[in-house]
Amino acid sequence: MVKKILITAAIALMLLVGSPFISPALAATTEELIAAAQTSADTGFMLMCSALVLLMTPGLAFFYGGFVRDRNILNTLMMSFLLMGIVGVTWVLWGYSLAFAPGTPFIGGLQWLGLNGVSASMAVTDYLKGSAPEEVVSYSATIPHQTFMIYQAMFAIITPALISGAIVERVSFRAYALFVLIWSTFIYCPLAHMVWAKGGFLGLYGGIGALDFAGGTVVHISSGISALVAAIVIGPRKTYPSQLTSPHNVPFILLGAGLLWFGWFGFNAGSALASGGLATVAFVTTNTAAAAAALTWLILEKVLRGKPTAVGVATGAVAGLVGITPAAGFVPPLAAILIGSITAVCCFFAINLKHKVQIDDSLDTFPVHGVGGTVGAILTGIFATVEVNEFGKDGLLRGNFGQLGIQLAAIAVAVIFAGVGTFIILKILDATVGLRLSAEEEYQGMDIVEHGEEGYGEEFAGGLSIKQNS
Repeated sequence: MVKKILITAAIALMLLVGSPFISPALAATTEELIAAAQTSADTGFMLMCSALVLLMTPGLAFFYGGFVRDRNILNTLMMSFLLMGIVGVTWVLWGYSLAFAPGTPFIGGLQWLGLNGVSASMAVTDYLKGSAPEEVVSYSATIPHQTFMIYQAMFAIITPALISGAIVERVSFRAYALFVLIWSTFIYCPLAHMVWAKGGFLGLYGGIGALDFAGGTVVHISSGISALVAAIVIGPRKTYPSQLTSPHNVPFILLGAGLLWFGWFGFNAGSALASGGLATVAFVTTNTAAAAAALTWLILEKVLRGKPTAVGVATGAVAGLVGITPAAGFVPPLAAILIGSITAVCCFFAINLKHKVQIDDSLDTFPVHGVGGTVGAILTGIFATVEVNEFGKDGLLRGNFGQLGIQLAAIAVAVIFAGVGTFIILKILDATVGLRLSAEEEYQGMDIVEHGEEGYGEEFAGGLSIKQNS
């Protein structure tokens, strides 16, 4: 019995450390098994992260929905759910190809239309090794090409949905549907290509070298500046600012923020494109920044306004998540505390400034996502270190003064491209289908006018109005 145990242990040791007694064929087989196991682990991890990112869109729907009047709750929820349908189809038909296929430094080609050639079996690294056309750049990927595609689809879904927060309670649902269809194609796809695709103008692989781990530039700055432009072009609600109302359902806001926080682990940790140390760092920095931002927001409210609020802690957590997004896989956890707190302070005062200039960005999309994404991108250029991610760059604190300039240049490109593009899209839609409902329809409520439904029954709505009037 002891002899059998010793023989088994010796064989296991030889397999682990190698031995001249092991044949090359057996060694090759062992390497293949290890590689297959790693691919399975990474693929499972990435599919789970894809599901987490998709969950963020319903989470955003509840987060936004809690803020609006009860007669507009369904329409607000629909403005997020709609993206799951539109982009869920267009990303397969043309979006992924425009965003990631080989092309110019500014947009991808058309060779992957309908996912032509996007295999569910060939690993992303196989393309990089030259066994197929080179395209997708990753940090350490062993995942199938189609896994990468569906993961990126979830980013493409939630990004235009963020814009809805600035224009709720007044925009025609038809105009909104056309807007997000055009915006996701002509604004999101080129920006994603410029930052993340191989050879993209702004990115690490053949571009100017901007650091954006999970979408500070591509997702938050682009949606934030587009939201600001949309709020200005479309104009304020008829009740703004004379008849502002409190959020109709604060528990929805907390539920939505909680789902966003939960899903954000897929958003940031999944951007490592493999399970392992880098994904762990991104997970830890994400949670740390969100926690620091939530605490900072509560402290600001207590000191400056007298009471910490549930809406405040939810908004602060989201601001911290936005701020850490470009930095998650490039900075250590202690830097994440500073990034979360600094972002929270900037977003807090940006909201105050928005109220003073009286731009009806209904749910503070630009102060949170536009400002938060910008602050996060700048701080990435300060705190980044190759000790965390060898595929990244050192930032200002590590002696690389030029990285901050690169970050600022990428921010400027995103702001100008998204801002001007959004303005043009909105003007075309306004001249063709129109952007807004009539004043009477707006007062009546979006749910009945646009969808023929009510979010709450008469008994609940009546009780709610009595409670509000008491």
